[in-house]
Amino acid sequence: MSPDLKYLLFSVLLTAVQVVIAAAAANQVVGLSTLAGNREKLPEMTGFAGRAKRAHLNMLENMVLFTALVLVAAVAGKANATTALGAAIFFWARLVYAVVYLIGVPWLRTVIWTVSVIGMVMIAVQLF
Repeated sequence: MSPDLKYLLFSVLLTAVQVVIAAAAANQVVGLSTLAGNREKLPEMTGFAGRAKRAHLNMLENMVLFTALVLVAAVAGKANATTALGAAIFFWARLVYAVVYLIGVPWLRTVIWTVSVIGMVMIAVQLF
């Protein structure tokens, strides 16, 4: 498996961990019976639970782009040291992003998100 695909796998696993954290945090706020229900009129998640949910949703939004870039690079035979580095930068930045978001550091979170986007740009540039 190429490094790019390994970091895609790691990113999928990170996304799965984030959904578990978000669900566990929501459970603490509203309880299991509410979460297991139809979720109509579910209260807004605030504090840690809200940050966990938003961090997970942001990861999902970015995973669509990252997954497409890594898979196109693999299929097109364009995966190389630069795409591997871009994938590594994306993963590690997203891991740090998740932690920073959960503890609630706003500006640093944005800087780290930008670093993850740079990783995706590195992959995208290799496709042209």
